Formats: sequence, structure tokens, C-alpha cells
Amino acid sequence: MFKEHAIKNNEIVKVEDAVVNITYREVQFSFSTYESISIVNGRAVFLEDHITRLFNSCVGIKLRHPFRRSEIKKSIIDLIKVDDVDNATMRILIIGGLNPELFITYTNKITYPDCYYDEGVFVTTYEGERLFPKYKTSNLLLSYIALEDAKSKGAFEALLVNRDGFLLEGTRSNFYGFKNNKLFTANSEDVLEGITRTRILEACEDLGIEIILRAPMLKEIRTGKFDEVFISSTSMAAMPIRKIDEVTFDSDFSRTLKLMKIIREKERFDS
Repeated sequence: MFKEHAIKNNEIVKVEDAVVNITYREVQFSFSTYESISIVNGRAVFLEDHITRLFNSCVGIKLRHPFRRSEIKKSIIDLIKVDDVDNATMRILIIGGLNPELFITYTNKITYPDCYYDEGVFVTTYEGERLFPKYKTSNLLLSYIALEDAKSKGAFEALLVNRDGFLLEGTRSNFYGFKNNKLFTANSEDVLEGITRTRILEACEDLGIEIILRAPMLKEIRTGKFDEVFISSTSMAAMPIRKIDEVTFDSDFSRTLKLMKIIREKERFDS
């Protein structure tokens, strides 16, 4: 993908001009929030929800800014048009301070091979809890270290384990466990409310699957309590897990793949 333009403070600029001053205290302390949005066939998917969460994150960490929802939406549409963006991942970043700044950029759309869905992925666990878990901030050091640890072991993702032994979420995903016709996932107060997660919970209700808002525990994974587990994110939809650390799941992923298809359909028809 040839990137020519970006948005800075709701103005179209050349990519090379979408820069920040490294001496700003807010930049050095990562006092910022962000969102990643899928662009599918030239259309921003679930845009209203993403902007709502962006603004909620700003309120949550007391980041005040002058940017309006309508302006951000227009900027995204303008950027898609000026560069003829078809399929991509677009990122909105708001940096706080005395002079808040907003940036919108895009990269090639993240995709995964079919074998990840057919065979499931390998994930590891990592002890740690995100700061301000309900908000999508740029404080990503824990996630970075945990994911690098996972990659060093040949894994796709790392699941964060809190001090009480609960598997709350992944470094870039939400986490779920099936036991019969019940879906277990963390309480909304303890994790980032994923845009895809919301659709998954809605789909489960429609399918008659009971939702238990309680995160699976690592010891439950190790003792075989769950018969199917998966993760979700904007790019993944619903991604089945074959193995967590040394524990392998003998599943056909039928429930996960059904949810994945539902999410992809919702993306296609979202306006």
C-alpha cells in the first residue's frame, strides 16, 4: 500500500509531516489514547463504536481535547478518499497536554492465514496487569514485553494472568472459554471493552449461549475445565486456540468458527 497522506488535527497532510515533538512531556510519558479501525472496501467498520471508546478512554485518564466526533469522522472519510484506501487498518491517536494533537494514519490490513482458524493457534501466559484496563491508552510496555516473550517461544499471543490467577485478556485481544453451552469471559470492569467482544456477546445471546462474566483461571485451564478457548480482536474476529502453554485443546472449534463468521458478516453490513 502506497501511503501518501495522514491526518494531523483534522487536516490532511503528507505522511512525513504527521510528526510530534519528542520533547513534549506528554509524548515522553505516553499520555495518549488510540483506536485501530478496520477499513473494508473503503469503509470504516464500526466507526461510531470506535470513536465512542476513544472518547471514553480520554475521559477515563482525564485527557482533555477539543476534537469533535463529527470532525474525526469527516477526517477519516477524507483520508480514505484522498488516498483511495480500500482495505487497511487505520489508527487514531490523541496526545494530551496544553496543546492536544490528533493523528490518523493507516497501514496494510492485518490478515491471518486460514490455517490459524483451521488448526488453532498456540498462546502462552504472562503474569501482569494492565494499567487502566478499561481504557485504550498508549501505555503498552507490559503488552510489548509479554508478546515478545510469547514470540520467543513460537507463540502467536500472550494471555495476561493477574495476581489472583485469572486469565483476563491477551496483549492485543480479549479471551474466552467455553464449557458446554456456557461462555466464560472477564467482567467488563476488568478489561478493555473490545468492539468485537461486544458483537461476540451479542451473538452468543442470539445463539442461546449462556454468558458468565467471570474470567477463566489458569488453574482451570490446566485441569481441563474448558473444552474450547479463543481470543478476539478487530483484526482476528474470533481466533481459536489449540494450545495454552503446555495444555492442548482437542476441539473442532465449531462454536468459535460460528462466531467468527457472524462477526465477519456484521463487518460486511455495518454502515
